[in-house]
Parts: sequence; C-alpha cells; structure tokens
Amino acid sequence: MSINRNENELKNTNKSNSENIFDIERLKLSQNFHETVGVKKALLTVPVRKPSNQEFIRTHPDQAYCLETAVIELKEERETYLVDPNLWSEIAVEIVPMVLFTTINRQAVLTLWPIRLPDADGRHNVWHASALEAALLAKSKWIRVTANMYLGAYEVSVASDSIPEPEWPDIPFQEMLKTAFKDNFINDLNHPVLKKLRGEI
Repeated sequence: MSINRNENELKNTNKSNSENIFDIERLKLSQNFHETVGVKKALLTVPVRKPSNQEFIRTHPDQAYCLETAVIELKEERETYLVDPNLWSEIAVEIVPMVLFTTINRQAVLTLWPIRLPDADGRHNVWHASALEAALLAKSKWIRVTANMYLGAYEVSVASDSIPEPEWPDIPFQEMLKTAFKDNFINDLNHPVLKKLRGEI
C-alpha cells in the first residue's frame, strides 16, 4: 500500500514538473535576453556615406573616433576608397583630404561620414563647411541634415531634448575603419581603381 502511494506521488510530481517546464511566463524572452545569454553582435558592415536627410544622427564625441585622412572618391559609383599614406605623394592629383566622423542613428546603425577638408590654400566649399559644422554640432545634439539648393549649403534641424543619449557600442575605431574599408582600401599603384583612373582598363 505504501509502495503504491509513493508511486502515485512520484507520478503526480513528474506531472507537475512537466507542466511547470512549459509554463508560458517561464518560456518568454526577457527584454535583456541578449545580455543574459551573452550574445555579442558581430560588426559586419559600416557604410561610408553622408547621413540621409530623413534620419537623426549623432557623431561620436571622442576625437579618437574621428580621422583626417586622404581618400579617392568615385562619384559616379558613389564609392569612397581609403588610400595608404605611402601612395599619397605619387597620386596627389587623385586624392582628396577628408575627415571621417563616426555616426550613429536612432536605429543604432553605425556609419562613417566623410566630409571634405579645406584645400591647401584654406579654401572651403560652403557645402563642405556647413557639413563640418553640422558634424561638430552632432557631438552633443541629435540632428537631421538636409540640402538646401537655394541656400547652397546644408541646413540642420535639431531634435527635441526628449530623445535619449545614444548608446555607443564598445567597438574600437580601428575595427570600424577596417570593416568600412575592407574592400575599398588602396595600397598598390596597380589597384584597379588607379588603373581605371589612368585609363589602363
């Protein structure tokens, strides 16, 4: 009698445990799911472009996430190529001085925003100058940048203060740069882009 009772209790316990493991509340994903399971997102793409006129962006406040360098712009293809400093003197007519700002939008998408720097004589196109001012303002404010063709410059709209501060990912700038230009880095005079510019292909 005692054995039968123990067997029934064990069956009831197993049945109860089986029901508990399928408890709906227990199986729901928590809001901090990725943190609790230790998932780390891999950085696979960092677009190099100016912000869309429909997105609010911020630029990284740390100067370490900004780079003044030389690039080649293929305007028809809308592509930007980072150029190795060893080649700068040999292809000086092709490269342009740029500053690359690290930006983030409301959807937490990282980009590099290339803005042309003044020429050697200090001349600065109004478009470039207004873009630079906008990028510096975006270090502390959420902004939206739109082109005003009548003004001949960019206009800036500042978002309300109710938008929370951006959450910058803990990713070194060097890794962002490597990801952004993994297929667009020129370190050889025989690079296809340079051969195309020379009319060889």
